[in-house]
Amino acid sequence: MLAALIRPIEKTTVDVIGTTLEDVITQLDAHRQPGFDLVSAPVRMLKGEAKMEATGTFSRVDGIREIEADDMPTLQAKVPEGWRMLSVRRV
Repeated sequence: MLAALIRPIEKTTVDVIGTTLEDVITQLDAHRQPGFDLVSAPVRMLKGEAKMEATGTFSRVDGIREIEADDMPTLQAKVPEGWRMLSVRRV
């Protein structure tokens, strides 16, 4: 018997503009929804301005469930659409 931990695959993005890196980080944190973590936020300076822009990408990190099956193909077939397998172990 095999068991797998699965998690929903969900991402959101938001664009923010700030005058300092601290300002950008504060704005991104204000956009973070419960259950999501900031996974990427490349920052670029705006041409001709003393401002910077960042595109923050947030990924869902909650909602983990465990599924079980007798073999790997059956286990993979049990992963719902929009979910990803995180780990597999023998039970």
